[in-house]
Amino acid sequence: MKILILKPSSLGDVIQAVPVLRLLKAHWPESEIHWWIASGLASLLENDPDLSGLIVFHRQRWQSPWRWAELARSVSEMRRRRFDLVIDLQGLARSGAVCWLANGGQSIGLGGWREGARGFYDTAVDRPAGRPHAVDWYVRVLEELRVPVHWNFNWLPLRPAIAATVREKWPMLGKHFLAVCPGARWMNKRWPVGHFTETIRQLARRKPDLRFAILGGAEDLVLGRDLSAVDPGRCVDLTGRTSLPELVEIVRLSAGMLTNDTGPMHIAAAVGRPVTALFGPTAPEQTGPFGQMEGVLRNGALPCAPCLKPFCRHTRELECLTSLTPLRVAEAVAARLISSPAE
Repeated sequence: MKILILKPSSLGDVIQAVPVLRLLKAHWPESEIHWWIASGLASLLENDPDLSGLIVFHRQRWQSPWRWAELARSVSEMRRRRFDLVIDLQGLARSGAVCWLANGGQSIGLGGWREGARGFYDTAVDRPAGRPHAVDWYVRVLEELRVPVHWNFNWLPLRPAIAATVREKWPMLGKHFLAVCPGARWMNKRWPVGHFTETIRQLARRKPDLRFAILGGAEDLVLGRDLSAVDPGRCVDLTGRTSLPELVEIVRLSAGMLTNDTGPMHIAAAVGRPVTALFGPTAPEQTGPFGQMEGVLRNGALPCAPCLKPFCRHTRELECLTSLTPLRVAEAVAARLISSPAE
């Protein structure tokens, strides 16, 4: 059995799709599974024990017709491998077209309203009624294939060499620390930076042995600088300084995570770190930390939340997030921290 999974982006979405890979390999241990993924995320799945290989594409180049020859080569590679099964977990028109062009023996993907992708599949799996989590929707594809669904697998296996490198580069990460993620792609998913700084101060007073690792990409450098300045002796600014594999191992070493609705939140859930997640415009039932809904903080009294929009039109701008006080958040984090880092 030769299988191709299409899930090129984003970080959180790719992590949430990994259970499909694990369950396919458990059910068909002799299968050869490849994953089509954006170049910026490829390191997350490189050398994965359940993958035979990656088909990497450069997402930003799709915008230019001059780069379509590169896409054609990618599709040509898929067709050359003669996949028996192609699974599209992106559910967009482009990924649906790639699924169809891959010309596998069977194609299956996510149904629904998104860009009409369902017309490209032999079988389309609609989202269950209500607001089921994205992970639950992804594994419904397996039910259609009669692949048993269970949770007895290692979501993101430990990479010992990378974990050792992390400890060597940042010795403080061998101690009791909280991972803090102040960024988010949507600006209106960001809890105010002043609230983060006050929460760090309160936690520092409550937990004298606790350190803080500020995580994020290069776009979060200002946030990292501001938060690490709260207590330079106990905060380390890692924004823009880690690879994706390093990020996973840092989160695994942590005593927990305080985060907006953003990609690293899903890493923490996947490696079993306790998450305190701050939600405003988005729906945690769909995109929250899987299996940790008790760690979600939100203001459920506002009629507009979740609005599911990347901008705020509420009279009191971002009240869904600003109404979450540092005191409430600090108490929630303190209650969820584990006693020691992972070994």
